[in-house]
Amino acid sequence: MLTPAGCENPGVPESSQRRVLVRARVATALLFLLFGITLGAWTARIPAVKRDLALDDGALSLALLAFAAGAITGMQATGRLVDRFGSRRVMLPAAFAEGLALILPAYAPDLAALAVALFVFGAVHGTLNIAMNANAIDVQRSWQRPIMSSFHAVYSIGGFLGASAGGLFAHAGAGPRATFAAVGGAMLAFAAWSSWWALPPAPAPAVLSTPVAAPAGPVRGVLFLGVLACCALVGEGAAADWSAVYLRDDLHSSAGFAAAAFAAFSVAMTVTRLAGDRLTARFGPVLLVRASGLLAAGGLGAALLAGEPAAGVAGFACLGAGMALIAPQVYSAAGDRNPDAAGRALARVVGLGYLGFLLGPVLIGAASRVAGLPGALAIPVLLSLFVAATATALRPTGRRGAHQELRTPSNAPGTSNTL
Repeated sequence: MLTPAGCENPGVPESSQRRVLVRARVATALLFLLFGITLGAWTARIPAVKRDLALDDGALSLALLAFAAGAITGMQATGRLVDRFGSRRVMLPAAFAEGLALILPAYAPDLAALAVALFVFGAVHGTLNIAMNANAIDVQRSWQRPIMSSFHAVYSIGGFLGASAGGLFAHAGAGPRATFAAVGGAMLAFAAWSSWWALPPAPAPAVLSTPVAAPAGPVRGVLFLGVLACCALVGEGAAADWSAVYLRDDLHSSAGFAAAAFAAFSVAMTVTRLAGDRLTARFGPVLLVRASGLLAAGGLGAALLAGEPAAGVAGFACLGAGMALIAPQVYSAAGDRNPDAAGRALARVVGLGYLGFLLGPVLIGAASRVAGLPGALAIPVLLSLFVAATATALRPTGRRGAHQELRTPSNAPGTSNTL
């Protein structure tokens, strides 16, 4: 049977190997979709949860901080579990738990209970984040060519679908309980489908009757990769929290046009990720990330200098297109440099990236008090230039490095990079 080490097995027909790999790719993509839908649905109903519990902005911030703390805790705890038991054995229970954990915040009677529910939701979300990315690296290694960006594109689509579902429930007058129960039920169905098709784990040696933990070897070459992920996700956080504010308050656009800035960012990111695997196979990670950083910095920087609403929308679209492929490349590099400790490597890199997403908007807000918001938004511009200048950190190294320069081989299953 197939193992994550490769896709060739003389004892299994090529058609059967291809079918297993296609199903494994779909299974992993379903979890990225699930991941995006649950977060999008939760985000869309935050105002309703706030209203139902009569929370002010400060109290809501404390509850949301509990989600962030849970996510970071889950990420850091998951790395060793993935390395010991394999990504499949961790991600599937986490996927089922994700659908259930989404429901908890809707039943919280007060702020304390909401904080506990969000900590649990965040911990499950962080666990699934690491495990599914580790599994995506396993599937990519078996596929023998770049497919990581397509998974992240599915996540972006999931976020849009989840937010849309939350908006539709809100428009229909349904409360958070009905919303999260419906979405959570659908997520359980996705998790069940994924568990049926997920990549089989590598068989254990016949002499072993019980699983044994892999040696806790060092995790190499990930600290700077985490810095790059942090820089990229500062840009994502800035677009999410400040793009509409910048257009509305500084460029004096209408509220509707201001909202188009983040919409343009999201659409550009999704479309670019759909094309990302082909771009990776053609240009390799170093050139691709360097060009991505320059596009993000040049587009947003020019928009800030122009100071016009239409330029602002275009600038955030360039930021989205530029940021789209950096995280998938960084995560792939972290896993491939540490094939026996991919879980711990991803936990460190994704954790640092998530800190950038959380702290970046806060940093921009603080800087705006001194330099104004247009000046503060130069921070993601400078960080994008830093990513472009240091893209050589993604150059493949070690025995797994060849996977970073993947080109479509003659024995790879299929030719399409879309799911």
